[in-house]
Amino acid sequence: MLGQPSGNESSPRDDAIRLLARREHSRRELAERLAAKGHAHEAIAECLDALAEQGLQSDARFAESFLRSRIQRGQGPMKIRGELERRGIERELIGTAFAESEQAGEGDWFALAGEILARRFTGPGESPRERARRERFLASRGFDFDQVRHALAHAWDSAPDQ
Repeated sequence: MLGQPSGNESSPRDDAIRLLARREHSRRELAERLAAKGHAHEAIAECLDALAEQGLQSDARFAESFLRSRIQRGQGPMKIRGELERRGIERELIGTAFAESEQAGEGDWFALAGEILARRFTGPGESPRERARRERFLASRGFDFDQVRHALAHAWDSAPDQ
């Protein structure tokens, strides 16, 4: 029967547990990975429902973990939101993760943009071309217009490392 282990094949649950042991995964990620291993769609859905009920898989927990890791990498909110949506996280859960992050003091996007910019560049740039390069750098990291402008104006105000 499809989706059932036979011989040395592993069950969808076994494969999902192995994946979750390494890091949090969204439901969509797990479903895609399990399907790639050849498990039946029905067996995958049953397995993921059971894992969620048992608290072993949680899209909310994944969103929190993902957000925290991307902030540490210096990515901005626009890029992080897009990545979470591509991984199948509902907008409501994304909003909740961002709100909780801000309450915990982790989501100061203006300060983060400034830190990233000061780490990469020694100053705001002398020419419009150099300033545009800095703007593109921050925009590619997922920072919005206001955050980019603030970072360009304040990134080098108090540079403790220099």
